[in-house]
Amino acid sequence: MPTTHNSRTADHAIDPVFLNRWSPRAFTGEDMPQDALMSLFEAARWAPSASNIQPWRFVYARRGTPQWAPLFDALMDMNQPWVANASVLAYAISDRFRRKPGAEPTPNRSHSFDAGAAWACLALQAHHLGWAAHGMGGFHVDKAHAALGAPEPDYRIEAAIAIGRPTDASVLPESYRAREVPSGREPVGSFVFEGRLKV
Repeated sequence: MPTTHNSRTADHAIDPVFLNRWSPRAFTGEDMPQDALMSLFEAARWAPSASNIQPWRFVYARRGTPQWAPLFDALMDMNQPWVANASVLAYAISDRFRRKPGAEPTPNRSHSFDAGAAWACLALQAHHLGWAAHGMGGFHVDKAHAALGAPEPDYRIEAAIAIGRPTDASVLPESYRAREVPSGREPVGSFVFEGRLKV
């Protein structure tokens, strides 16, 4: 049976949390309590990963602190105007290698996949607490590696994440306001195939 919430309709029955969670750009700018922030990373902690390696890493900064500017400056210009009102700016990073004591590191093929699972858990926990997490790929990779202290080729920076309390779109520059609505998705039939991929 279809599920409808938040002006979105799923073709198959799912929990409403998946329709209610979305990625707003309009934030109040209020401080985020430390326990709420750590709750997001705690949710990420429990994501599944191959061989339980947990290759995800997160680096964050609170707006108004000395750590904010280097992370913010690594964002592309198109994202800076709205991220400026986020409470926290974080980056999701994955370790490309399996690391075991006494052994040489070996490539971990699923590092990005596993980090994506951690990000999804973080985003759902943010929504559960009445906050929002907006992931983005719009950052300068070289600047981000330098700002985060994440050396290449060992680490891949997967995404930047703006975290804040959602508010009305009127706080955004006018060019962003029309997009401040939950987006739709392609139907399941366009990306799920039985037996063999259709390209």
